[in-house]
Amino acid sequence: MTTLTIWTTTVATATAYLRDIDPIMARSIERVGECTLTPNPNLYETLVDAIISQQISVKAADAIMGRLRKTALGDAGGLVTPESLLPLDADVLRASGLSPQKIRYIRDLTERVSSGQLDLAQLSELDDETVITELVKVKGIGRWTAEMMLIFSFGRPDVLPVDDLGFLEGVRDAYSLETRPTPREMRERGELWRPYRTFATWYMWGVRRIAMNIAQRERTRIVSL
Repeated sequence: MTTLTIWTTTVATATAYLRDIDPIMARSIERVGECTLTPNPNLYETLVDAIISQQISVKAADAIMGRLRKTALGDAGGLVTPESLLPLDADVLRASGLSPQKIRYIRDLTERVSSGQLDLAQLSELDDETVITELVKVKGIGRWTAEMMLIFSFGRPDVLPVDDLGFLEGVRDAYSLETRPTPREMRERGELWRPYRTFATWYMWGVRRIAMNIAQRERTRIVSL
């Protein structure tokens, strides 16, 4: 079977499992609709995108990423790579809209990948917690970003990002809770959804989008909402 076929089967199995195990999740699945999560295997570019997207709007992040891609690749297009960013000095990166802090983060990532300190190809062979341990060694990448990578790039089926506010608010909306659940409470609640907590998370994001009247994005991004 192809990778896409395997992923499609995983989505269908996870959705059916969650619908059967949890009546409220079943109602959420009906509200949100078909799961459109599709992993993006381009790890380096996705990590750069994740750093750029920190603490700014999706629209602003898209604009900066577009300028950076144009600067690094010209009219040829394609994927941003360590080789395309290494020659760019700080002034050039700043002209793309990057802050000095994010320039440091992207340079640290690029140097680690180029030197082999961070072997992106090997990450897919590691378990979830080890992937997180390796990624958080990069400046500017914390546990939340690493968890988003597990979901949006690696397609790991059982990730529960208990520090993601959009997810927690989605749970509060879906389950009619008076207050936002704490990370500890969320870990306990999430045990019911194993081994498909990634998909439960995706549907809780969907519930939150509906509550906030936010349209589903045309393409998957590292950011949750």
